[in-house]
Amino acid sequence: MIVEQMMKTNVLTLQPSHSIKDAISLLRESKIRHLPITDNEGKVVGVVSDRDIKDATPSNRIVGHNQDIYSTPLEEIMTKNPITGHPLDFVEEVATIFYDQQIGCLPIVSGGKLVGIVTETDLLYKYIELTGAHQPGSQIEVRVPNKPGILFEVSKVFHDHNSNVLSVLVYPDIQNDNNKILVFRVMTMNPLGIIEDIRKEGFDVLWPNMPGMTN
Repeated sequence: MIVEQMMKTNVLTLQPSHSIKDAISLLRESKIRHLPITDNEGKVVGVVSDRDIKDATPSNRIVGHNQDIYSTPLEEIMTKNPITGHPLDFVEEVATIFYDQQIGCLPIVSGGKLVGIVTETDLLYKYIELTGAHQPGSQIEVRVPNKPGILFEVSKVFHDHNSNVLSVLVYPDIQNDNNKILVFRVMTMNPLGIIEDIRKEGFDVLWPNMPGMTN
């Protein structure tokens, strides 16, 4: 999946000359946490987050604090020259950027201008959506040999049961490089028959592993 398929395109922005007060109002009204800062030509020159504003402003519990701080232009508190993405970037690559750079949002730029934004919340929801975790179903984890064609062999069991597979994730087996872990999300609330047949095919079902189930 590419970023263009998941990014928000109706992006609210402010300019460097806007004040902290302007940013607070827009963040609260729109219930968002990040604001790209653009120049007159639509080029991204910075990012302001709710954390930046909290760090720059006094606590409401402090009596007699200086109200002039709210007139401070955003160019004084924004993160300048922020990391940006492109609409054709892969979502997996963008997730790596979020993790490596410890950022909360990624402005998406094309042709030098802002065209969208992706936030950490967007990435989390997309993960939930791609794995089918928001739909009723069951999760089955299977340890298999790390060899070509093994996914097809396991999938035949689901086909024989006429069971709809919502998603498949593949993980390395940290205990043995010769194996890998397949995680299936299946549209059924009673996977016991499937699990039994997977085991009959000689595969190790790691989850569910409830009392009474044989390994």
